[in-house]
Amino acid sequence: MTNTTAKSLRQAEALFTKPAPPSTARERAFEELDSIALARDEKTVRLREARLAKEVRDAATPQAKPPARRTRKP
Repeated sequence: MTNTTAKSLRQAEALFTKPAPPSTARERAFEELDSIALARDEKTVRLREARLAKEVRDAATPQAKPPARRTRKP
C-alpha cells in the first residue's frame, strides 16, 4: 500500500509542479556578473590573507641594518 501511495504522490507532484521556465538572456547575464564578482571577492580575500601572512613573517624576522654612510674627508 505504501508503494501505491508513494507512486501516486510522485505522479501528482510531477503533474502539478511547474517546470522551471528557461532562463532569459538577462538572467544569464546577471548570473555571469554575480559569478565574476564572487570570483573577484574570493581572489581579494586570498590576496589579503597572503599579504597579512607576509607582513607577520617580515615582522618576525630581524631586519638587517642599512649600511653605514661613509663620510667624505675634506
